[in-house]
Amino acid sequence: MKIPQKPPRWLSLDEKLTDARRDVLFRRQTEWITADRYLHWNEIRRRPAPEGFSHEEYWYVLKLSRSGGYRPIGLNDKRGTRFQFGQPNKLTELLHQIDRGLGLAIGLPEAIAQPATRDRYVVNTLMEEAIASSQLEGAATTRPIAKEMLRSGRPPRDKSERMILNNYLTMQRIRDLRSERLTPEIVFELHRRVTDGTLEKPDAAGRFRQADENIRVEDMEGTVFHEPPPAEELPGRLEAMCRFANGDEPQYFVHPVLRAIMLHFWLAYDHPFFDGNGRTARALFYWSMQRQDYQLFEFISISEILLRAPVRYAEAFLHTETDDNDLTYFILHQAEVIREAVKTLRDYLARKKTELQAASDCLRGMQDLNHRQQVLLAHALRERHTRYLIGAHQRSHNVTHQTARDDLFDLAERGLLSFARAGRAYVFRAPGDLEDKLAKMAGSVAPMGNAASQTMKLPFKKEEMG
Repeated sequence: MKIPQKPPRWLSLDEKLTDARRDVLFRRQTEWITADRYLHWNEIRRRPAPEGFSHEEYWYVLKLSRSGGYRPIGLNDKRGTRFQFGQPNKLTELLHQIDRGLGLAIGLPEAIAQPATRDRYVVNTLMEEAIASSQLEGAATTRPIAKEMLRSGRPPRDKSERMILNNYLTMQRIRDLRSERLTPEIVFELHRRVTDGTLEKPDAAGRFRQADENIRVEDMEGTVFHEPPPAEELPGRLEAMCRFANGDEPQYFVHPVLRAIMLHFWLAYDHPFFDGNGRTARALFYWSMQRQDYQLFEFISISEILLRAPVRYAEAFLHTETDDNDLTYFILHQAEVIREAVKTLRDYLARKKTELQAASDCLRGMQDLNHRQQVLLAHALRERHTRYLIGAHQRSHNVTHQTARDDLFDLAERGLLSFARAGRAYVFRAPGDLEDKLAKMAGSVAPMGNAASQTMKLPFKKEEMG
């Protein structure tokens, strides 16, 4: 990736225009502004300019309009110049789509609103976000392996798995902190959680980077993309960021989604830590969204979307820094990411609803199975060779160990799961003829659990289970 070309100074362009030429440009202003996609100069210069006009003239008209709507926030760059943002029509539309998609206008989806099923979706989202956020920072592992670690509760085997476990636990912690005002202590706590056991300098967790640590953002070839502010400014900058996060500043309304996005940028720009800044910035974004009553953000992963196009994520930072500290570039990028993440969740819920309906058809007549057992059997029908563990079932549904154990052994007693010992644990698997057994049981007149042909005898007493 290359650093984008810095735009020409539009005020300098104004000085070169004659009054007659300026009048010609202004007659095109409405047309050009209406069609403005808020592209950076680096992209505009590569596209054909409007016929009869130079790229610089076109840029001059766009910047004249954009700058008229700028609003400053309390974040300064290294030179002391404020960051600012606008709200073009494109952004207003995105915010409306996000608010509708997040249920503010149409209510929460039934699967999430119901206590019986919501915890399963929370756990799944926490896993997806933990994995993707860590992969953005270089964690090298696959989703199946990472999910197996999180579901089984086994200790992480390497740094990549430790990063994922840290992110998972941090996302859980955010659920507890969402009613709290942000303080430097909370920011340090989040940083300690995401970096625990993964830093080259273990003592750097939960503290500011130091002046002699020379932290910069660069690529493998040594190209420097960002040099953060001096270390001695960090305490004051963090206090200012917390005031902004808590809504104490600025003295005008900022849409909650914009505030969360700008908080994400703020910490990433200041880069206050030795490592783990990106993961901490995204954690703060989630804290902000949930604190501002976007309940559905318990179930949404933005890092999954960012991971699909990491270069565009990096460019959004660079476009802001190279064009008058215009945060609108980063805001637009993140708003589109959020909209896509919301759509992904909606599609996922629709797909799960279809799958659960199909499973429900197969499980019809077996009303004495609880929803967790039905979900497990529906999964077993799709993934025939999956191993089921009591601890994994417990974590997937956020229930007690006893409840999870009862679920699985009840299914084993019915003949719907087989099991064997693996060390001190029990491993459960679906039998090869599960579908036939379900079909037979669903069509049986006798209630489940009453017919001898529907159950199997366990080789020990129930009090010995697990």
